[in-house]
Amino acid sequence: MSRTLVTGATGWLGTQLVQNLVKGFDNIPSLRNPDADRRIHCLTLPADDLSRLKSISPDSEFHSGDLCDADAVKKFCRDAAGGTIFHCAGLIHPGRSVRELFRVNVTGTLNLLQAAEAAGVKRVIAMSSNSPLGTNPGPEHRFDESSPYHPYMNYGRSKMRMELLLKEFQQRGKIEIVIVRSPWFYGPFQPARQSLFFRMIRDGKVPLVGNGENKRSMAYVENISQGMILCEKKEAANGQVFWIADARPYSMNEIIATIENLLENEFSIPVAHKRLKLPFLSGEIATLADRLIQALGLYNQKVHVLSEMNKTIVCSIDKARTVLGFQPQIALAEGMRRSLKWVLGTYGRI
Repeated sequence: MSRTLVTGATGWLGTQLVQNLVKGFDNIPSLRNPDADRRIHCLTLPADDLSRLKSISPDSEFHSGDLCDADAVKKFCRDAAGGTIFHCAGLIHPGRSVRELFRVNVTGTLNLLQAAEAAGVKRVIAMSSNSPLGTNPGPEHRFDESSPYHPYMNYGRSKMRMELLLKEFQQRGKIEIVIVRSPWFYGPFQPARQSLFFRMIRDGKVPLVGNGENKRSMAYVENISQGMILCEKKEAANGQVFWIADARPYSMNEIIATIENLLENEFSIPVAHKRLKLPFLSGEIATLADRLIQALGLYNQKVHVLSEMNKTIVCSIDKARTVLGFQPQIALAEGMRRSLKWVLGTYGRI
């Protein structure tokens, strides 16, 4: 029986991944049927609510422990020889201190890799980000797998260090490593901060920094899940880095207008049709403020998010298409439709 380990299983992406590992993909013939002999083990924090995961995958085994606790991670990896680890756990927005980013994203990953190597795990598929590459130098530029590191703030630095660790373990030759980079996530199981984005659009309070024509690559969580599972199945993925995202990028204007249209015309939720218009310079001021705050070892989520609102962050998925056979099935309108439906079905309101 194939042993599959998932870190961050109760998170946004982790939950979607477990669902696809258990149920397959209705819209992808080659991945329609899940592996019948797969046994899923999930690493979860002691305070995590497991009810949703247990309803999705009642036969999974759940291991309570912190990724930063080396002993807990060793226990999680025990008896996993020949298996796969999907490393979805990570910290994006710390509470107040940026040190937490390095504790979770770097030290936690080191604990996992050491335990996996010792246990004889075959392959680790690790979720990274666009942040180790920073922001595009111009509106027509696209990141690919050959783009150099230029990390954006401390989150980007922590993910860059994580990637360098992964590459070091790959070079040691005892374990196979695949790195997946995905930009802005969206889709079901989303955290509260994404619901806030919906409310700000509904109420006409969403900040539009500059003219709103800056492009963003986005990744519907089921598209990411497809890419990660292909990274397990394709032998040629070993030792590689892949950008995984939707088929094309979207402008900030398109993103906001798409959500407005869905709220109003498909969910009958009145929309203010306004923007909190800010000059392009305000994004640069927010970037400077973010750097100063983080230089003090502190973190402010609202300032950090505002600092990115006028930036172009776009990637190419050509390598994933060619090597993995990756074909993103869901684009912005349908993905946001499903996101809104999930939020309303779960919470009863936006």
